[in-house]
Amino acid sequence: MTQVKSVVLARRPQGNPVAEDFQVNVSELPPLREGELLCRNHFVSLDAGFRNWMNEGSGDAVLPAMELGAPVIGLVLGEVIASLNPLYAEGDMLMARFAWQTHSISDGNDFIARLPTTLEFDPAAYMGVLGDTGMSAYFGMTDILKPTAKDCVLISGAGGAVGSIAGQLAKTGARVVGLVGSEEKGQWICDVLGYDAAVVRTGADSLSEAISKVCPEGVDAFFDNVGGATLEAAIANMNHRGRMALCGAVSGYGVPAHGPNNLFEIVTKEIRAEGFMTHFRHDRYEEAREALSEGLRSGALASPEYRLKGIDQIGQAYADLFAGRNFGKTVVEL
Repeated sequence: MTQVKSVVLARRPQGNPVAEDFQVNVSELPPLREGELLCRNHFVSLDAGFRNWMNEGSGDAVLPAMELGAPVIGLVLGEVIASLNPLYAEGDMLMARFAWQTHSISDGNDFIARLPTTLEFDPAAYMGVLGDTGMSAYFGMTDILKPTAKDCVLISGAGGAVGSIAGQLAKTGARVVGLVGSEEKGQWICDVLGYDAAVVRTGADSLSEAISKVCPEGVDAFFDNVGGATLEAAIANMNHRGRMALCGAVSGYGVPAHGPNNLFEIVTKEIRAEGFMTHFRHDRYEEAREALSEGLRSGALASPEYRLKGIDQIGQAYADLFAGRNFGKTVVEL
């Protein structure tokens, strides 16, 4: 029998996750049944949004609440190694919403995105710039913000998985400013990703004042991955008829969220604010992946990555993500 290693939820995280919230269990892989497929997973994607479903009673229309002692749900990149499902064949490469495991069995009804037959880039890129995170940046910029050369574009979580790509996509002549948590990360987004400037959240000024100093003519387009007080500060600096793409709210994952107290400014400034989730655009994945692939081919897009190796490193990698230790996309190679 094949052994499968699983990262399970050992306890409910209190606030930001720590490595001890997770543990690795070993079990025997059950035999494949009619209609099922078996994947050998090569990479696990660590995404802050899945923290939402780690609290008791947190289930919703997207995912059920994660159970204690059960494998943690996330995104993986795997290869079909056996199939009794006519839609999938051995050798197919998939990006799928499976669990954090070395092997996954599915009846085909999970969220699954088939990858190209031949992978042009490093497989991990299909979890980052060519996966849901890169596509989130693409859809937010292409469908909602549509930056022009006249715009000042502000991006929160600018050094993370989505923000690192969003900032690069915004460079269409616009002035691009990133919100980050440290001077080191601020220097990095400017030197490596081409941001024009950075606002460090931990400075002496209030965040609203810090944004105002770096964006003295106001903000025309805001791509938000953080929410809460960060969203509040951005609204205070938005220009009349600005646009906001609301992609994430990491500041409120697993903790009481700080609701912006200036939402009426969205009315008085006639701001257009639109939330979005990438998986509802599944039918456009090929479009997005090709556009992002062209950026990689031409060198216009960098693909920053924070990679650890071994399934036993997943808990630490997830904790690092919330602690801001990641520069770019966080993945674990199995």
